[in-house]
Amino acid sequence: MLDTDLKEQLKAYLERVTRPIEIKANLDDSEASQEMRSLLQDLALLSDQIHVQETHEADERTPSFTLGTPGQDIHLRFAGIPLGHEFTSLVLALLQVGGHPSKLAQDVIEQVKGLDGDYVFETYFSLSCQNCPDVVQALNLMAVLNPRIRHVAIDGALFQDEVEQRQVMSVPKVFLNGEDFASGRMGVEEILARIDTNAGARDAEKIRAKAPYDVLVVGGGPAGAAAAIYAARKGIRTGVAAERFGGQVLDTMGIENFISVKETEGPKLAAALEEHVRQYDVDIMNLQRAEKLIPAGADGLVEVQLANGASLKSKTVVLSTGARWRQMNVPGEDEYRNKGVAYCPHCDGPLFKGKRVAVIGGGNSGVEAAIDLAGIVAHVTLIEFDAKLRADEVLQRKLRSLPNVKIIVSAQTTEVSGDGQKVTGLVYKDRVSGESHTVELEGIFVQIGLLPNSEWLKGTVALSPRGEIEVDAHGRTSVPGVFAAGDVTTVPYKQIVIALGEGSKAALSAFDHLIRTSAPEAERKAA
Repeated sequence: MLDTDLKEQLKAYLERVTRPIEIKANLDDSEASQEMRSLLQDLALLSDQIHVQETHEADERTPSFTLGTPGQDIHLRFAGIPLGHEFTSLVLALLQVGGHPSKLAQDVIEQVKGLDGDYVFETYFSLSCQNCPDVVQALNLMAVLNPRIRHVAIDGALFQDEVEQRQVMSVPKVFLNGEDFASGRMGVEEILARIDTNAGARDAEKIRAKAPYDVLVVGGGPAGAAAAIYAARKGIRTGVAAERFGGQVLDTMGIENFISVKETEGPKLAAALEEHVRQYDVDIMNLQRAEKLIPAGADGLVEVQLANGASLKSKTVVLSTGARWRQMNVPGEDEYRNKGVAYCPHCDGPLFKGKRVAVIGGGNSGVEAAIDLAGIVAHVTLIEFDAKLRADEVLQRKLRSLPNVKIIVSAQTTEVSGDGQKVTGLVYKDRVSGESHTVELEGIFVQIGLLPNSEWLKGTVALSPRGEIEVDAHGRTSVPGVFAAGDVTTVPYKQIVIALGEGSKAALSAFDHLIRTSAPEAERKAA
């Protein structure tokens, strides 16, 4: 089941296990059960701490297996075979059930252990989803830490009938105590913020007590991470307030143009960025959304007001809030988001196996999405507003060679239609004839570019007509002491390597600003 190299790596990891791991597998005679049996047998041979027991109970989720250890009340189950992106989730679950400590901050661990209530979580994932492991791993860990938390991770592609019944059309999809809880990437802190009603107030109180920073970075993507590292290396007080550390990189599948790294994936790079930042004395404040920027007054401090009511102050600020997927802004899009309207073909594509879908957008991302989906779904209709596709020619040739793809150009999507529960089609207008047409389908993948996360800055910082923060060659904005970097700015070419360089430059410019503005004050004190 597992190749030799992977077995050797896993064996080395399992040497960290300090207590027995009991695996109870519910199997039948299906091909999937045979595959799971092979995987579990491989695991048992890699560590004498792992013991596998087979059961053959009537269960709607077969094959599945639980992980536990004697003397501990742990409720953790995988329904399906956790390979692909979820193999790491399996490895971490084995280590944590086996007694290896988590890297989670101690105060967060205590918060999980202190939760008062019974929580039954069910997470639907797909093996090709790069966002799913964060959710699966977070809830698995919570189930290990707190016996009143139960978690089952379910491969949506394997349990298709269940997915249909519960109308799961995007992953990761989480249910809590049988009710819809959340969709999309989440970590432990985000889950806690949803279920621990006092968490937000406690967080705000901590933030209010923080002393002013020399450099405050708003945003935790590549630009923000680089700015934080460059500022911290100058030995000045540095803070990062981020809605989610990693930013849009977390939603990026394959990365093959990050110089010196031949190939990686977004979540891996995001984790590496955060680990690098944490090596320095940087105050990271996650799950913090900025809502208002107030330029420096008599005290010389720029203020950033947060959504939780708290404020942060700093001598300089680096804005690196990035960008997000652009929406079509047509009737039905919001109503059917995660009910057939999706933005990540890698994550949600497997849920539409054998169905008809559309891809909106004829650039590289749209054409790549159509190519990927064509190998999974019954049929793909690609709709492009322009008179021709804008993707690289090599991608266009590949797309046109696929028998289950239809390309429609000069088409403007005007409506997403549905039956109240899920998408049933879309309406587009032929931009040449003016006629409207309806396409019957079950899924729509939107791939039409990015929007800068700058709405909260309107009226304070100069923005371009496209909403990007206007910066000069040093990353300076129109507000003294405020700098900006990355996809949220007017700097062309939204690339990770460019964002890293711009973040570094903004931090160096902020440091230069601090030196120049503090020099006169020092001279006055000396006099």
